[in-house]
Amino acid sequence: MKVSNIAQLGIKELRSLWHDRVLLLLIIWAFSGGIYAMAKSSSVAVHNAPIAIVDQDRSPLSTRLQTLFTPPWFKAPDLLEEQQVDLALDRGNYTFVLFIPHRFEADLRAGQQPELQLIIDATRMTQAFLGSRYIQQIVQQELLQTLNDRPDNSELPIRLETRVWFNPNLESSWFGSVMEIINNITLLSIILTGAALIREREHGTLEHLMVMPLTPAEIMLAKLTANACVVLLAASLSLYLVVQWALGVPVSGSIPLFLAGAAIHLFAAGSIGIFLGTLARSMPQFGLLLILTILPLQLLSGGITPRESMPETVQQLMLLAPTTHFVSFAQAILYRGAGLAVVWPSFLATAGIGLVFFLLTLGLFRRSLAREH
Repeated sequence: MKVSNIAQLGIKELRSLWHDRVLLLLIIWAFSGGIYAMAKSSSVAVHNAPIAIVDQDRSPLSTRLQTLFTPPWFKAPDLLEEQQVDLALDRGNYTFVLFIPHRFEADLRAGQQPELQLIIDATRMTQAFLGSRYIQQIVQQELLQTLNDRPDNSELPIRLETRVWFNPNLESSWFGSVMEIINNITLLSIILTGAALIREREHGTLEHLMVMPLTPAEIMLAKLTANACVVLLAASLSLYLVVQWALGVPVSGSIPLFLAGAAIHLFAAGSIGIFLGTLARSMPQFGLLLILTILPLQLLSGGITPRESMPETVQQLMLLAPTTHFVSFAQAILYRGAGLAVVWPSFLATAGIGLVFFLLTLGLFRRSLAREH
């Protein structure tokens, strides 16, 4: 196996990719507009929810309740009369309308159990579900403080304070943008390597490679390294320009360390792509195999649903997939600022799985070349 052969084949791969405008547009979109759109559109947090209040009590407590709904979770509440509520909800002007009945504070202080009514426009499902919890907590906290007639920091044996280290405001775009880069690295590494092999077969250039003094390992390594360099360059630019600059998401850890781990993962994921490209005889078949491969890898790797929420059997089975270890160390580095001393076991596991996939794919690729020769 000669490094010069791999380098020359890698340059050929880059030239072929440069002339494939569709794949180029896919790479550019996946690491630019796709990241930005995903971060901005996937937010499930309550943000600027429109709320109105029908205050029939006009007491100091009801006035304080009006001041508690503030940005960025809620817009400044509007005061409505009871007869205006139905029309405002029909027009979609508000997601929440809070009714405060007559003598609410007086009945509360008298030891009775007055009720507040919250009307919700449930057509905005996610915002309605989460926002109702927000409103319930805000109102309960104020009512407890009113009944106790003491400040929130009064002497208690234990006081619980929750502090969020990364993403203190719980902005879902911070999580979504980074995870989209992680997912796109896996997606494109499989697509590019598999498509490169099928492109050789469809254009008839695979036969040219077979009659040259090249080994199957050199052909595979050339495709892996060339496409890995493209994906790494696009991912690094996306982290700096889209995530940090355009979206303003801070990255806690070392980006070079993350890219080093991503390079190891690209070796494993690229081997999977060549494996699928060897099995498929055409690009449509390759696309169908991608659906069967990408969806389980993405959904069960821990990037969308925590692995702890999955059945134990699935957790153990997915340890055989490189994406599980990639998501683990990528989140540790980019979210929690972990160093090499923390993530090296995941690096080692990804490299081991990648080597196994590479050897299996190499054996299948050799047999495929022997049949076509």
